[in-house]
Amino acid sequence: MASSASPPLPTLDLKAQFATIGDEIRAAMERVLVSQHFIMGPEVAAFEDEVGSYLGCGRALGVSSGTDALLAALMALDVGPGDEVVTSPFTFFATAGVIHRLGATPVFVDIEPDTFNLDPATLPTVDPARVKAIIPVHLYGRCAPMASIGGWARAHGVAVVEDAAQAIGARAGGRMAGTLGDVACFSFFPSKNLGALGDGGMVTTDDLELGERLAILRVHGARPKYHHHLVGGNFRLDAIQAAALRVKLAHLDDWNAGRRAAATRYDDLMTDAGLVGDDGPILALPAPDGDDHQVFHQYVIRVRQRDELARQLTAEGIGTAIYYPVPLHLQACFGDLGYRPGDLPVSERAAGEVLALPMFPELTDDQQRRVVDAIAAFFRK
Repeated sequence: MASSASPPLPTLDLKAQFATIGDEIRAAMERVLVSQHFIMGPEVAAFEDEVGSYLGCGRALGVSSGTDALLAALMALDVGPGDEVVTSPFTFFATAGVIHRLGATPVFVDIEPDTFNLDPATLPTVDPARVKAIIPVHLYGRCAPMASIGGWARAHGVAVVEDAAQAIGARAGGRMAGTLGDVACFSFFPSKNLGALGDGGMVTTDDLELGERLAILRVHGARPKYHHHLVGGNFRLDAIQAAALRVKLAHLDDWNAGRRAAATRYDDLMTDAGLVGDDGPILALPAPDGDDHQVFHQYVIRVRQRDELARQLTAEGIGTAIYYPVPLHLQACFGDLGYRPGDLPVSERAAGEVLALPMFPELTDDQQRRVVDAIAAFFRK
């Protein structure tokens, strides 16, 4: 067991990342400062081209945040009052919040117990005649089952909006997250696998007409300037964020490989410690991804004594997080939708059992052993 003198181990250590790229980031910042071009412009255009090439998509548009990416995508699809949008209740609030902001109705369906992603088997419970779009979430860096979801959507004329906020670099069926639906949304919040120095986001699509509509919507619906054909918003990406993200994009595959390696070490250490299996106290580790490629934005275990374990790890200086303690269908602000406890049992059970452990590319073997030793000691009490 780790000594009480052990230094704090956070869930994410951005300082460790910055130590490896600090000079590159400073040079990028200096480039923007010299140019005095702070909003949109050549840095944003270059970043969009680089992400488009990386993902293999027709159009990539930088926006102000992951939330605004979702909002702009739904606006581009003309989602509004009277429409329903299907999504997962087990995700960050923004996924459903943007639906409500447009006057549409979120329709929540349950998740798969092993991946935490939207379960395609629940889609027959939805009335497709009322549905304008579906937002599958690639939770924790693992792609949702897009082949099944896309098949259902195409059969009913429903647009597919990928919430890929946590999944840049992930793949499914040989294709990158961000190219698996009609339009996709990324977040560059600092804690993401590709994180900015503040807020930032991106929308990607292979539909060039939709891409043009998004490009207009992000600048108050104007083209040319001061000539407004749509009512859009101020969804622009700052040049200083784009410049930093260009630096980081070049390292993304290596960082994601580091996360996958750390996840494998966790799996092995947990298994060797007898924490998993028929007699183990941990109910589940992240599910194997087969031919797909997840990028472990989070490494999440399931455990019945979640809250007690989290408190113990915190007391020992080991960071943990709960993503997410209250599923969206039970949030007070959505009370008028009529959902009740027990309606989406897989999501509700997950909300009571999930615990995210420290996960970042620079995580060392010794740090991971400290985490696993602390977990094992908790269950030996």
